[in-house]
Amino acid sequence: MTDAERQALLDALAAEYAAVYAYGVIAAFASPERDRLIAENTAAHRARRDTTVDALRATGTTAPPPEPAYTIPFPVDDPTAAARLAVTVESDTAVAWRAVVENGESEQTRRIGVDALTECALRMGAWQAILGVNPPTVAFPGKP
Repeated sequence: MTDAERQALLDALAAEYAAVYAYGVIAAFASPERDRLIAENTAAHRARRDTTVDALRATGTTAPPPEPAYTIPFPVDDPTAAARLAVTVESDTAVAWRAVVENGESEQTRRIGVDALTECALRMGAWQAILGVNPPTVAFPGKP
């Protein structure tokens, strides 16, 4: 594994840690009808976090632990702000996973990155639709 590939995976892991944290905030302020979606998205980020840790360990890389807390980029105090935060989370994780695809040397790493990027794009599209954004998707997810 190249240094660039390893760093991209470490950055993606950091994004997944932050996503799991942020979904706790999202859950606290989202509309109750979004509970199932939030639970599914949280579970997906936890699963992606765990597979990323496993991928790093398989290369002999020690995965760092999560930070004790993460900064939320704007105040979240109602369902609309919670949905906006979910879009931000999915966008941020998409950026990280796109870097894994771009820096991946092995087919396995690129596959992990493509799968994760696709999942982020789908979740982001769902949240964008909830917010009434039209169209709810972007042509190149993860492109800053």
